[in-house]
Amino acid sequence: MGKVKKTKNSRPGVLPLAEQVLDDSTVKPTNRTKIRKREEKDDEFVDDKLSRRILEQARIQQEELEEEHGTTSTYTHSSGNARKKPRQVQLGVVRSKGVESEEEESEEEEEHEEFYEQIEVAEEDEEALTKFMSHNPPARRTLADIIQEKLTEKKTEIQSQMTDNASVQLDQLDERLVNMYKSIRQILQKYRSGKLPKAFKVIPSLRNWEQILYLTEPETWSAAAMYQATRIFTSNLNAKMAQRFFNLVLLPRIRDDISEYKRLNFHLYQALKKALFKPAAFFKGILLPLCEAGNCTLREAVIISSILVKNSIPMLHSAAAMLKIAEMDYNGANSIFIRALCDKKYALPYRVVDALVFHFVRFTTDKRELPVLWHQSLLTFVQRYKEDISSEQKEAMMELLRVHSHELITAEVRRELAHSKCRDLEVGEGAGTRMYMGD
Repeated sequence: MGKVKKTKNSRPGVLPLAEQVLDDSTVKPTNRTKIRKREEKDDEFVDDKLSRRILEQARIQQEELEEEHGTTSTYTHSSGNARKKPRQVQLGVVRSKGVESEEEESEEEEEHEEFYEQIEVAEEDEEALTKFMSHNPPARRTLADIIQEKLTEKKTEIQSQMTDNASVQLDQLDERLVNMYKSIRQILQKYRSGKLPKAFKVIPSLRNWEQILYLTEPETWSAAAMYQATRIFTSNLNAKMAQRFFNLVLLPRIRDDISEYKRLNFHLYQALKKALFKPAAFFKGILLPLCEAGNCTLREAVIISSILVKNSIPMLHSAAAMLKIAEMDYNGANSIFIRALCDKKYALPYRVVDALVFHFVRFTTDKRELPVLWHQSLLTFVQRYKEDISSEQKEAMMELLRVHSHELITAEVRRELAHSKCRDLEVGEGAGTRMYMGD
């Protein structure tokens, strides 16, 4: 019997076909060893707290981009495989584990503290600011007050055909419509996160939107509902109507919240930030009425001024607001807002600079002791616009420093003025341009 010839194999280590068929049912270990690097990097994963912060920042940026392009984000959920939604406006989400809920609450407080400075008001500062507050502030008006007045006018002058364009158009509402919006009121009172009813989202497009909004009782909304409503109304109302919403709905709620809790709720702070998307309505509906009231507290001024500092505002809107504030009767809050707007380093028209100079110089005849806030705002103004004042204004401010002085601040103000060039000594085309803008 002859010998079985061995098949030549060009590739070493590979069995012939017959042996491969016979050994098909067996599994033999290979010589290759896999190095799994994932096991070595298990400890390098991002922790839960940092992940939540990253997702929160990504969500905020996505929302801002969507608002700019007029699109809305959608999140799909299925009962079988629910995708976790980035944490949105929530007041107190109930978690399955109490420890995790406490961690999120403490994290939210830390994020809240980053938005504005937590201040402790001393009694001496409160007494100093009280001297400059108005003793007869105008009565605060809310949306409910406006509606009640219009209802009275409707009953007493039902035959009159004269209507004010800025007044509320009172119509006879269908009973089913009234019941529907009263049921929405109950949703808004307990709202924490998620979608709002479509009937609420269409309110800004209605002619009598103030009357419909009154049915939902805005003063009873949750803070998260107020934030969502501010986003909707800011995006869909024009500047004039948005001003009315800010002044009649948002501002009273913010002042009440600060007065009650000595700080501002996180969602209401976000609502203020969204309101700044319409700067003209923000200044006319929130900032200027707050200054005109004459009873703005230090807490309210610090919180609202932090919105101005951290966000970009067009120069013309800020310049108009500074002009109005400079012409008002003085109170401590005015100094905080002037300082915040001066720190934005705008190239202000000379008309606004002149108004600010007169705002400070008129205190030359005031014998009251001025608070530290006034001296700080004066220093900030001089540091930013010392080159834009005239020689006469410079002399007037030097005279002011002889009447009102602060042991730490006045010397710095005097040094800034002494080493500055006045605008009437400048020669160049740029100065003429600024003069023209001021005119």
